[in-house]
Amino acid sequence: MASDEIIWQIINQQFCSFKLSTDKKQTFCRNEYNVTGLCNRQSCPLANSRYATIRRAPNKDTLYLYMKTIERAHMPSKLWERIKLPNNYQQALEKIDDKLIYWPKFLVHKCKQRLTRLTQVNIRMRRIAAEEERMGEKLVPKMAPKIRRREEARERKAEAAAKLEKTIERELVERLRSGAYGDQPLNVSESIWKRVLNAMEKEGEGKRDKDMDPGIESEEEADEEAEDESEDDLEKEVEYVSDIEESDEELEDIEDWLESDEEEADDDEESEDSEDSDEETDRKAGDKRKRGRAVKMTQKRLKQKQAERPKIAEELTW
Repeated sequence: MASDEIIWQIINQQFCSFKLSTDKKQTFCRNEYNVTGLCNRQSCPLANSRYATIRRAPNKDTLYLYMKTIERAHMPSKLWERIKLPNNYQQALEKIDDKLIYWPKFLVHKCKQRLTRLTQVNIRMRRIAAEEERMGEKLVPKMAPKIRRREEARERKAEAAAKLEKTIERELVERLRSGAYGDQPLNVSESIWKRVLNAMEKEGEGKRDKDMDPGIESEEEADEEAEDESEDDLEKEVEYVSDIEESDEELEDIEDWLESDEEEADDDEESEDSEDSDEETDRKAGDKRKRGRAVKMTQKRLKQKQAERPKIAEELTW
């Protein structure tokens, strides 16, 4: 596709974070999905919308076939289709031929090479573990038999894996330095491949591409920074000075005038407070005048009213 060609031109000519160039005019790839470990047009997993590779599970001997197609390019979470390969070598080859029947021959050939190499590594690891189990010393700590057997098995596997990784790393470094790596895939073990490339980079035998892109900056931030810089420059370059020099007498007059203003303000505040207090007293007095006097009835009036009540009742009965 046209987009694949554009991506490859950018990766090849400008910048790629996975690329490592050596002094012998050879470039390697750090990408974990690269089928060969080399940086070229056919092996690049980023510049090919149709791609396939073989990878091993992190803590298992199971091998998987990874396939990428253009139909799933709009779904990054489902970009790679993973298919479990059988443990039998012949059956795994048949499954690769079945799944990649209409794919480019280069990818089919490299996937088969990668499957062969990974199968050889698994066989060698099992053989080293068996030899270590036969020749190694047995430690018998005070623990349950089941736990003891489990810990011993873990130790054997860890030691065998460490020795195997060291030998592979040593051989791989020698092959890269001598240039005798042939057609075999280099990044069979991803962790070892990353350590080898990092070691070459530290020793100065390999160089990574430098990212010359300063990043995307928003227009508002750029405008604000430009305004701040221009204001700082103007403050440094321009100064405002009066044409009349101030004398000591004028300064004293200004101080006296400010003090007098402060005194007048204090007097105004005091007068306002006194007026407010007078208004409150007048308001209270007015409230008292509005209230009527409480009328108290004398005892004579009470007796008269009580005498009049039965007379009124008799008149009503008539």
